[in-house]
Amino acid sequence: MQPTANQQPTVVRTSRGLYIAGARITLYTILDYLHAGWPPHLIQDWLNLTASQMADVLAYLASHSEEIAQEYQQVVQQAEELRHYWDRRVQEHLASRPVTSPTPEQAKLRAKLQAWKAKLTQQ
Repeated sequence: MQPTANQQPTVVRTSRGLYIAGARITLYTILDYLHAGWPPHLIQDWLNLTASQMADVLAYLASHSEEIAQEYQQVVQQAEELRHYWDRRVQEHLASRPVTSPTPEQAKLRAKLQAWKAKLTQQ
């Protein structure tokens, strides 16, 4: 993980947290996949990382496990708070919208969709 004189580090800290240099992928994203049970080679393929990037990230995670575990919990907490905030905002917005009746075209399409669903459930 230690960069040589002319090589940049793979893991960099920005104002938004730990990232893979040259990619817009956080280490917290990789931790999400690891906690979900994904093997490292699938994460590497899915996120289009090189083998050396993945190896460096795993080495960094292993050598800074306690520090990263605390940061990860904070990131998860913040994400949950944001999700709850936006869920409330969406519900408020939907509640404030006036109720409108469907147009004749929409009613026709909905009836057609219901008939199609009924046909599918019978099969």
